[in-house]
Amino acid sequence: MIRKATEKDIPTLLSLINELAEYEKLNVVADEKSLQEWIFEKEKAEVLIGECNGSPAGYAVYFHNFSTFLGRAGLYLEDVYVKPDFRGNGFGKAFLKKVASIAVERNCGRMEWTCLDWNLTSIDFYRAMGAEQLNEWLLFRITDEKLKQLAE
Repeated sequence: MIRKATEKDIPTLLSLINELAEYEKLNVVADEKSLQEWIFEKEKAEVLIGECNGSPAGYAVYFHNFSTFLGRAGLYLEDVYVKPDFRGNGFGKAFLKKVASIAVERNCGRMEWTCLDWNLTSIDFYRAMGAEQLNEWLLFRITDEKLKQLAE
């Protein structure tokens, strides 16, 4: 079962985020308070929780972006994560299908996400689902002190 997350899911969500971060060898700064604020109070992202027999199986986080060329919003899939014990049972496909159906329902022009270049299992999975890899686009990021300096 895949359902929309509620505020009661914040501890579970944070636990799943930490599992994904461990897999991707990344650090987590988010905490329950920041998830509460940005997801549920400011409504800057939406979350789906996957469950199997009452146990959390994974999650997906997505939010709207905007294409000036299409003149329409899109959905950006920030995370999709399925716990190892639940992989191979259709949760990944179900998450992508659910977010895609939300994008279609909202008349979005596209759905996008990124994937780490070493995650060949996921890359193959996304391609099998019909996704195309965009090689001509480079992702840029500015954070922390450099972000503050730029804002001055």
